[in-house]
Amino acid sequence: MALRLFDTATRSLRGFEPLVPGRVGIYLCGATVQAPPHVGHVRSQVAFDVLRRWLARSGFDVTFVRNVTDIDDKILRRGAEEGVPFWAVAARNERAFEDAYDLLGCLPPTVTPRATGHVTEMVELMDRLIERGSAYAAGGDVYFDVRSYADYGALSGQRLDDVQPAADTDVETCKRDPRDFTLWKSAKPGEPSWPTPWGRGRPGWHLECSAMARAYLGAEFDIHCGGMDLVFPHHENEIAQSRAAGDGFARYWLHNGWVTTAGEKMSKSLGNSLLVTEVVKRVRPVELRFYLAGAHYRSHQEFSEEALREAGAAYSRLEGFVLRAAERLGAEPAAYVVVAAVPDAFAAAMDDDLGVPAALAVLHDTVREGNKLLADGAADGLREVFDAVVSMLDVLGVNPLDEQWASSGGSDGRLTAAVDALVALALEQRQAARARKDWASADAVRDRLAAAGIAIEDTPSGPRWTLAAPGENGS
Repeated sequence: MALRLFDTATRSLRGFEPLVPGRVGIYLCGATVQAPPHVGHVRSQVAFDVLRRWLARSGFDVTFVRNVTDIDDKILRRGAEEGVPFWAVAARNERAFEDAYDLLGCLPPTVTPRATGHVTEMVELMDRLIERGSAYAAGGDVYFDVRSYADYGALSGQRLDDVQPAADTDVETCKRDPRDFTLWKSAKPGEPSWPTPWGRGRPGWHLECSAMARAYLGAEFDIHCGGMDLVFPHHENEIAQSRAAGDGFARYWLHNGWVTTAGEKMSKSLGNSLLVTEVVKRVRPVELRFYLAGAHYRSHQEFSEEALREAGAAYSRLEGFVLRAAERLGAEPAAYVVVAAVPDAFAAAMDDDLGVPAALAVLHDTVREGNKLLADGAADGLREVFDAVVSMLDVLGVNPLDEQWASSGGSDGRLTAAVDALVALALEQRQAARARKDWASADAVRDRLAAAGIAIEDTPSGPRWTLAAPGENGS
């Protein structure tokens, strides 16, 4: 089955046909960097990292653009509150986002454009809009005339008569229509600004993404991604300004659901955010990624500690099979190259609008088959099952043999090395006790390790240890 994606613009599953055969251009709306990332922020990146990986696995050459909005009202306010330049706030939080993406195993984008670095492209876009009669300058600002674009509201399904005033300026009297949105904001005392034909100022939020997408992907490209909360007004306004300027812009629109807590979208304003840096103190980063990637990308995902623990336990079972089978087969972690094809049922699930839940069902079934082979001591078929499992996990970005997870377990490599050395010492003491048939002492060592969350498995080549799944140590 060929890849089908749910297109927000048509509200339907559409067969994916790239603009250029064999190549895909993707634009993902990145962070507005006024604060460090919470779990809700990174879901979008994880979801569309899976899309990118699946496209690459399907043979496409992917150009992946993820922008950074490094200037807006919130960033300016935060800088004023802290008594630091706006760029210091933006740079600090941009690093925090990049660290979170890296921590969760997201592939780096092909390019990461920043809004402040693309003012020239924004001025050119406003020029074209004014020439075409779709934008106008007034009072030092530049506005988009929503009535000039006949299809305004089509993405979000709104009628223009029902659209509320944009409310994106302090003074609305310069607008011809209160629903017109701001492309360019005139300079205010003490604020950063750039020169334009209409006076000094700074860009509006919506203008930035249209200009940056065009700069790196062209006037028309394949896929535009982002969170469901961006459909209106942000993506609606992007479409309007880009197409009014004569660009085809995005051909498919994909939107991920929210991460919610108590049924509400996770956000700073609700006070229910969970910073990524805090969550990964309780679970491994790979387990957080597995949790975020496990739900269908278009569904809302209710965050709870119990759901996170369950995802971690499920991943540990998958990981356990991979590591046991790798040991049996002699496949070295961080050196194993994924070359096997995924099972047909897994591919069919992924081709059906990235159906990760159905794909995971195939993965778990395959692991059960592999565990039976391990338990029976059967060599026939184990390599095939192992290769299939590793290939599926690789598509989801949670392959335990990937260098990121294999070398450090997703955490500080020095900490892992220290734990490994301490466990090795304990196992030596256990082996010595067993050798002198002091079973009570040997069992005591094993029990103390289990209480610390470390599971011991005796194998023909000696004992090996893994982190026990949550709840397995009796605590």
